[in-house]
This record gives sequence, C-alpha cells and structure tokens, in this order.
Amino acid sequence: MAKAHFGLIGLGVMGENLVLNAERNGFSSVVYNRTTSKTDEFLAGRGAGKQIVGAATLEEFVASLERPRRILMMIKAGPAIDAVIDQLDPLLEEGDLLIDGGNSLYTDTERRVARLESRSFGYIGMGVSGGAKGALEGPSMMPGGTKASYDAIESLVTTMAAQVEDGPCVTYIGPGGAGHFVKTVHNGIEYGIEQVLAEAYDLMKRIGGLSGSAMADVFAHWNSTEELASYLVEITEVCLRRRDDDGTDLVEAIVDQAGQKGTGLWTVISSLEMGVPVPTIYAALNARVMSSLRPQRQIAEGILQGPGPVEASVLGDPAAGMAPLMDACVLACMASYAQGMALMQEASSLHSYNLHMPSIAQIWKGGCIIRARLLKRIQDAYNTDPSLANLLIDPWFADQVNRRLPSLAAVVAAASRSGIPVPCLSSSLDYINSYRTARLPQNLVQAMRDCFGAHTYQRVDKEGTFHTEWLD
Repeated sequence: MAKAHFGLIGLGVMGENLVLNAERNGFSSVVYNRTTSKTDEFLAGRGAGKQIVGAATLEEFVASLERPRRILMMIKAGPAIDAVIDQLDPLLEEGDLLIDGGNSLYTDTERRVARLESRSFGYIGMGVSGGAKGALEGPSMMPGGTKASYDAIESLVTTMAAQVEDGPCVTYIGPGGAGHFVKTVHNGIEYGIEQVLAEAYDLMKRIGGLSGSAMADVFAHWNSTEELASYLVEITEVCLRRRDDDGTDLVEAIVDQAGQKGTGLWTVISSLEMGVPVPTIYAALNARVMSSLRPQRQIAEGILQGPGPVEASVLGDPAAGMAPLMDACVLACMASYAQGMALMQEASSLHSYNLHMPSIAQIWKGGCIIRARLLKRIQDAYNTDPSLANLLIDPWFADQVNRRLPSLAAVVAAASRSGIPVPCLSSSLDYINSYRTARLPQNLVQAMRDCFGAHTYQRVDKEGTFHTEWLD
C-alpha cells in the first residue's frame, strides 16, 4: 500500500474535520488517536470510503507516512504536546516535520522549535481559526517556524485554507512562535468583539426593551454595513432568532457565565509584558471573570441599588438600525482590532518576527472567527503605511473615530446613568480619548512617585533627570 502524504494525531472534532479537508483536497492521510476505539469509530463513520487509514500505535503511524513526514498534532496544549513529541522523537528521521495546530502558548512553541530544529526535524506552531465548520470547509491558518519547514507544507495548507479574492487564508507568519502568537492575539480581538456585541444586546434589551427577534433585525442591519459586516455579527443574529421549545428566546435560558480557554489571558499578559495597552481586550476578559461570580452577583443585586432607567431613544430607532449604538459598536470593534495589531507590531519588533501586517489582515478575511469586511480596510491601511503606529490614525479610521465618537460617549453615559455595565464600550471610549490626548495627568503620578520614593522625573522644558525634596 502506498504511504500517506499527511498524518494526523488527535481525532477531536477539529482534527476529524481537518483530515477530511485534507483528504477532500487530494491528500491521502493516516490518523492516530490515543484511544483506539475513537480511530475505529471515525474510520467506520465519517472517514469510511476515503483515502484515510488508521494506525493503532505511533510506530505504525510513523511507518505509514511518506518521507519527509508531515504530522499535524491536534491535541490539548501544554504537557500533552511535549509528551507526544517525546514519543515521536525516536521514531522520526532528518527532515520530518511536526505541526502543532492547537492553541499553544507562543513561548512553548519557541522552545519546541529550538529543540526539534536542533535534531534536524522541522517544527511548525500553527494557529487554526474557524471552528469545526471552518476546519472542514477551509480555515484561516497561521503557521510559524522556520521558512524551510513552512515550504514543506505550503502546498498542503494553501489548498486546505479558506480562499478569498486575493488568495488563500494562510501565509508564512514568521520564525519561532510567531504563528501561535498571532493566533493568540486573534483570539484576544475575538474576545473584545464578542463582548462588545453582548453589551449591545444587553442595552437593547434593558434600555430599549426589544425582543430577541427585534434585536436580531438590528444585527441584520448592522451586518449589511461595511463597518460591522462580519461572522460574529452574523451569528449574533442567528443566536437571537433561535426559539426554545416553548417559543421563548433560547438565549434567555442560557446561564450568564462565559468560559475561556486561556488565549484571552495570554493576550493580556503579553500586552502587560510588552507595554502595549489593550483595554478593550482586557475588559472583555475581565467581563468573563465577573460572569463567573454569578452566585455573588445574584445576592448583591438584592442589596446594592443602581440608578434609574433612561429613555430608550438614546440608543436610536430600531427601525433605522439604532445608529448611535451602532456607532458605539463600530468604534469599540475597531479599538479591539487596533489594540491587537499594535500588540503584534511590538511583538514583531521584540522577537524579530518580521510580521507583515497586510498579510495577517488578508488571511483573517476568510475562514476565521473574526473575519469581517473591515479587514480589507485594515489591509489597505498597512499597505499604505507599513510603519503605521496605530490603526486609528489611518485617515479612513480617523474619520470614523471623529464622526462616531460623540455617539460612543452618549451610549456609555446612558449605560452609566442606567447602572448597566458596558466594560468594553467604556474601555474603548477611554482608550480613544487617552490616545487622542497629547498631555495626560501622569505628570502628577510621576510627581507623587518622586515624592514618596525618589523615583525622579523629567521636565518638559529642560533636558535631564530631576528630583525634588517635596516634603521639606
């Protein structure tokens, strides 16, 4: 029997769909799962009649692959990846290639690239976005590692990826852990946008009094615009239209506690380590943490009183798409993208990733969770000015900020007067207001630091470092 072109370890939903994607595109495959019954079940079901064979052991799995071997691992991030690498190491030969397609911490990927390359094996840390459907039909993929390793899988991944008007949604991201870092930031941006849309839903419901179907109509209108047309707005409409068995809005039966798998936290930690502000993304992460305090919140609601309601008209006319609220969401989503892009630029500089920002925007235009029409504008902005310090000062984005900022401020004020938390909308407003302010009050902070700790300060009118004995 001819040996397979491609090998997959890990038959979870994403793994199954990716190997079916590869097989559909002409790549014969061999699969291995630690639980053999899972392999048998897959081959008897979704994998039946296809160019996919199973292996009961890793030795059999490796022996079934043509050289150089291309092995995609779709298993849980962390120690499990290292354990599989340890098992595969003695079975591999020079030139063989391992690909980690999970959400691994980029510093772990840096370590693994160094280890495997020292053994003359290739190693790719590849972020994969698009969920189960994207994995099957065409995801966005973000591979990082050595360029030679990427070249060995380029024909495979460019065929498997989502396709948009200017090419496949995959490109070589950069060395080391660059691919997994970009995927981490992708997920951080995703956290921000999801929370923005959730806040819009909350305001429509609690201030506007809208039903699920009425809110879905507003999101449908937003999805027809250049600024908000996106996969996440699309599925928000879908969620709000779904009815439960009793005819009520299904979303209202769901417990208000959101889970997380770590990538949002990694984005925030990286931002703090690199000194890049990502307040919209941090607020989204913190909102998920706050949601986990549900028992405490239920008690506190009966004890702590909030302010009264405001007029629903502040959000705008639902029949016209609630223009002020739409403005607020446009800017908050833009802020999430801007913060993520700025973080990637700093990581590129610190780690010599040489990230090409237009290419990253291009591969996010299809297949991935944050795909949106706005990404064409982001791609254009960085093509026009590769050294753009912040997306918001690109002329097109600056015009959006200048026109829509009053609405964002009005919506945040209305939410505050109503006692409704809007952490992402308010953080985005603060981010934009801070970024557009030439002189911030941290001069007083620095004075206090010098007063209590002799940390010194600099002056606006003289060169050098100064200290004052403030408490004489």
